[in-house]
Amino acid sequence: MSSGMSGPSFKSAVRLLKEETTPYMSHNTILENQQRQPLNHLDSVWLFGYGSLIYKADFPYLQRKPARIHGWQRRFWQGSHDHRGTPESPGRVATLIEAEQESCVGMAYEVTPDVFEHLDHREKNGYLRFFSEFEWLDGSGSTEGLVYVAGPTNEAYLGEATEVEIAHHIAGSVGPSGPNSEYLLKLANALRELNAHDEHVFAIERALSQLEFE
Repeated sequence: MSSGMSGPSFKSAVRLLKEETTPYMSHNTILENQQRQPLNHLDSVWLFGYGSLIYKADFPYLQRKPARIHGWQRRFWQGSHDHRGTPESPGRVATLIEAEQESCVGMAYEVTPDVFEHLDHREKNGYLRFFSEFEWLDGSGSTEGLVYVAGPTNEAYLGEATEVEIAHHIAGSVGPSGPNSEYLLKLANALRELNAHDEHVFAIERALSQLEFE
Protein backbone atom coordinates (compact mmCIF):
# COMPACT_ATOMS: atom_id res chain seq x y z
CA MET A 1 0.00 0.00 0.00
CA SER A 2 1.34 3.41 -0.87
CA SER A 3 2.30 5.80 1.88
CA GLY A 4 1.08 9.37 2.07
CA MET A 5 -2.43 8.81 3.34
CA SER A 6 -4.29 12.02 3.97
CA GLY A 7 -7.60 13.15 5.37
CA PRO A 8 -9.12 13.28 8.82
CA SER A 9 -8.47 10.55 11.36
CA PHE A 10 -11.50 8.56 12.42
CA LYS A 11 -11.81 9.72 16.03
CA SER A 12 -11.06 13.38 15.36
CA ALA A 13 -13.43 13.46 12.42
CA VAL A 14 -16.30 11.81 14.29
CA ARG A 15 -15.85 14.27 17.16
CA LEU A 16 -16.04 17.05 14.58
CA LEU A 17 -19.27 15.60 13.19
CA LYS A 18 -20.81 15.66 16.65
CA GLU A 19 -20.11 19.38 16.85
CA GLU A 20 -21.66 20.27 13.48
CA THR A 21 -24.74 22.47 13.81
CA THR A 22 -26.01 21.71 10.32
CA PRO A 23 -26.80 18.04 9.56
CA TYR A 24 -25.12 16.41 6.60
CA MET A 25 -27.53 15.86 3.74
CA SER A 26 -27.95 12.10 3.66
CA HIS A 27 -28.10 12.06 -0.15
CA ASN A 28 -24.95 14.15 -0.55
CA THR A 29 -22.19 12.17 1.15
CA ILE A 30 -20.79 11.03 -2.22
CA LEU A 31 -19.61 14.54 -3.00
CA GLU A 32 -18.63 15.15 0.61
CA ASN A 33 -16.37 12.08 0.67
CA GLN A 34 -14.74 12.90 -2.66
CA GLN A 35 -14.01 16.50 -1.69
CA ARG A 36 -12.76 15.76 1.82
CA GLN A 37 -10.67 12.75 0.99
CA PRO A 38 -9.23 12.20 -2.52
CA LEU A 39 -7.49 8.84 -2.84
CA ASN A 40 -5.96 8.95 -6.32
CA HIS A 41 -2.42 9.29 -4.93
CA LEU A 42 -2.63 5.80 -3.40
CA ASP A 43 -1.96 2.50 -5.16
CA SER A 44 -4.28 0.66 -2.79
CA VAL A 45 -6.01 1.18 0.53
CA TRP A 46 -7.55 -1.07 3.17
CA LEU A 47 -11.27 -0.73 3.93
CA PHE A 48 -12.82 -1.98 7.19
CA GLY A 49 -16.39 -3.25 6.93
CA TYR A 50 -18.61 -3.98 9.93
CA GLY A 51 -22.12 -4.28 8.43
CA SER A 52 -23.20 -5.58 5.05
CA LEU A 53 -19.64 -5.11 3.79
CA ILE A 54 -18.71 -8.21 5.80
CA TYR A 55 -20.94 -10.54 3.78
CA LYS A 56 -21.64 -8.62 0.57
CA ALA A 57 -18.46 -7.72 -1.30
CA ASP A 58 -19.98 -6.51 -4.59
CA PHE A 59 -16.68 -4.93 -5.65
CA PRO A 60 -13.24 -6.15 -6.75
CA TYR A 61 -10.59 -6.47 -4.06
CA LEU A 62 -6.96 -7.56 -3.92
CA GLN A 63 -7.26 -9.48 -0.65
CA ARG A 64 -9.38 -9.56 2.49
CA LYS A 65 -8.66 -10.33 6.15
CA PRO A 66 -10.76 -10.43 9.33
CA ALA A 67 -9.96 -7.43 11.51
CA ARG A 68 -10.94 -5.57 14.67
CA ILE A 69 -11.27 -1.85 15.39
CA HIS A 70 -10.85 -0.64 18.97
CA GLY A 71 -12.75 2.10 20.77
CA TRP A 72 -15.97 1.59 18.82
CA GLN A 73 -19.07 -0.59 18.97
CA ARG A 74 -21.59 -1.59 16.31
CA ARG A 75 -25.12 -0.25 16.75
CA PHE A 76 -28.28 -0.35 14.61
CA TRP A 77 -28.85 3.37 15.04
CA GLN A 78 -28.59 4.51 11.41
CA GLY A 79 -31.57 4.82 9.10
CA SER A 80 -31.55 3.30 5.63
CA HIS A 81 -33.53 5.27 3.05
CA ASP A 82 -31.96 3.63 0.00
CA HIS A 83 -31.27 -0.06 0.72
CA ARG A 84 -33.34 -1.56 3.55
CA GLY A 85 -36.08 1.04 3.71
CA THR A 86 -37.46 4.09 1.95
CA PRO A 87 -37.34 7.85 2.63
CA GLU A 88 -40.89 7.62 3.99
CA SER A 89 -40.17 4.48 6.05
CA PRO A 90 -36.44 4.00 6.62
CA GLY A 91 -34.98 0.74 7.85
CA ARG A 92 -32.28 0.39 10.51
CA VAL A 93 -28.69 -0.54 9.69
CA ALA A 94 -25.34 -0.55 11.46
CA THR A 95 -23.02 2.31 12.26
CA LEU A 96 -20.19 2.70 14.78
CA ILE A 97 -20.57 4.47 18.11
CA GLU A 98 -17.58 5.64 20.11
CA ALA A 99 -17.02 3.39 23.17
CA GLU A 100 -13.57 3.52 24.71
CA GLN A 101 -13.47 0.03 26.24
CA GLU A 102 -15.19 -1.76 23.35
CA SER A 103 -14.12 -3.18 20.00
CA CYS A 104 -15.82 -4.27 16.80
CA VAL A 105 -14.93 -7.25 14.59
CA GLY A 106 -15.37 -7.01 10.84
CA MET A 107 -13.78 -7.75 7.49
CA ALA A 108 -11.07 -5.64 5.85
CA TYR A 109 -10.51 -5.46 2.10
CA GLU A 110 -7.52 -4.14 0.20
CA VAL A 111 -8.87 -2.26 -2.80
CA THR A 112 -7.69 0.17 -5.46
CA PRO A 113 -8.87 3.81 -5.24
CA ASP A 114 -11.22 3.51 -8.23
CA VAL A 115 -13.40 1.08 -6.23
CA PHE A 116 -14.54 3.96 -4.03
CA GLU A 117 -16.66 5.37 -6.84
CA HIS A 118 -18.93 2.38 -6.24
CA LEU A 119 -18.44 2.27 -2.46
CA ASP A 120 -19.21 5.96 -1.97
CA HIS A 121 -22.49 5.44 -3.81
CA ARG A 122 -23.31 2.30 -1.83
CA GLU A 123 -22.63 4.09 1.48
CA LYS A 124 -24.08 7.46 0.46
CA ASN A 125 -26.97 7.52 2.93
CA GLY A 126 -25.24 9.45 5.71
CA TYR A 127 -21.85 7.69 5.82
CA LEU A 128 -18.53 9.51 5.65
CA ARG A 129 -15.18 7.73 5.42
CA PHE A 130 -12.17 8.28 7.64
CA PHE A 131 -8.76 6.75 8.25
CA SER A 132 -8.37 4.60 11.34
CA GLU A 133 -6.08 1.88 12.64
CA PHE A 134 -7.39 -1.68 12.90
CA GLU A 135 -5.72 -4.95 13.84
CA TRP A 136 -5.78 -8.36 12.21
CA LEU A 137 -7.69 -11.06 14.06
CA ASP A 138 -4.90 -13.57 13.44
CA GLY A 139 -2.55 -11.47 15.59
CA SER A 140 -0.19 -10.63 12.74
CA GLY A 141 -0.25 -6.88 13.37
CA SER A 142 -2.30 -3.87 12.35
CA THR A 143 -2.71 -1.37 9.53
CA GLU A 144 -4.33 1.94 8.78
CA GLY A 145 -7.28 2.08 6.45
CA LEU A 146 -10.66 3.58 5.76
CA VAL A 147 -13.95 3.00 7.54
CA TYR A 148 -17.40 4.46 6.80
CA VAL A 149 -19.31 5.86 9.76
CA ALA A 150 -22.68 7.56 10.00
CA GLY A 151 -22.46 10.16 12.74
CA PRO A 152 -25.38 11.46 14.80
CA THR A 153 -25.70 14.69 12.81
CA ASN A 154 -26.56 13.10 9.46
CA GLU A 155 -30.20 13.41 8.42
CA ALA A 156 -30.78 9.66 8.25
CA TYR A 157 -29.63 9.00 11.83
CA LEU A 158 -32.35 7.37 13.94
CA GLY A 159 -30.50 7.12 17.24
CA GLU A 160 -30.62 4.88 20.26
CA ALA A 161 -33.38 2.34 20.90
CA THR A 162 -33.70 -0.95 22.75
CA GLU A 163 -32.96 -4.17 20.91
CA VAL A 164 -36.65 -5.12 21.11
CA GLU A 165 -37.68 -1.77 19.62
CA ILE A 166 -35.09 -2.15 16.88
CA ALA A 167 -36.34 -5.68 16.10
CA HIS A 168 -39.91 -4.37 15.70
CA HIS A 169 -38.63 -1.61 13.41
CA ILE A 170 -36.59 -4.04 11.32
CA ALA A 171 -39.47 -6.52 11.03
CA GLY A 172 -41.63 -3.89 9.32
CA SER A 173 -39.02 -2.40 6.99
CA VAL A 174 -38.16 -3.24 3.39
CA GLY A 175 -36.31 -1.37 0.66
CA PRO A 176 -34.78 -1.73 -2.81
CA SER A 177 -32.11 -4.13 -1.49
CA GLY A 178 -34.67 -6.34 0.24
CA PRO A 179 -36.14 -6.87 3.70
CA ASN A 180 -34.41 -5.17 6.59
CA SER A 181 -34.53 -8.48 8.47
CA GLU A 182 -32.34 -10.07 5.79
CA TYR A 183 -29.60 -7.52 6.52
CA LEU A 184 -29.71 -8.29 10.25
CA LEU A 185 -29.77 -12.07 9.85
CA LYS A 186 -26.97 -12.16 7.28
CA LEU A 187 -24.82 -9.96 9.51
CA ALA A 188 -25.45 -12.20 12.53
CA ASN A 189 -24.48 -15.30 10.53
CA ALA A 190 -21.38 -13.59 9.15
CA LEU A 191 -20.26 -12.67 12.67
CA ARG A 192 -20.67 -16.29 13.78
CA GLU A 193 -18.48 -17.37 10.88
CA LEU A 194 -15.84 -14.98 12.23
CA ASN A 195 -16.31 -16.40 15.77
CA ALA A 196 -17.24 -12.88 16.85
CA HIS A 197 -19.84 -12.29 19.56
CA ASP A 198 -21.80 -9.07 19.29
CA GLU A 199 -24.52 -9.05 21.96
CA HIS A 200 -26.31 -6.08 20.40
CA VAL A 201 -26.68 -7.85 17.05
CA PHE A 202 -27.57 -11.21 18.56
CA ALA A 203 -30.12 -9.65 20.96
CA ILE A 204 -31.90 -8.04 18.01
CA GLU A 205 -31.80 -11.37 16.20
CA ARG A 206 -33.39 -13.14 19.20
CA ALA A 207 -36.09 -10.47 19.51
CA LEU A 208 -36.79 -10.69 15.78
CA SER A 209 -37.13 -14.47 16.03
CA GLN A 210 -39.62 -14.12 18.88
CA LEU A 211 -41.78 -11.78 16.80
CA GLU A 212 -42.32 -14.58 14.29
CA PHE A 213 -44.17 -16.58 16.95
CA GLU A 214 -46.40 -13.77 18.20
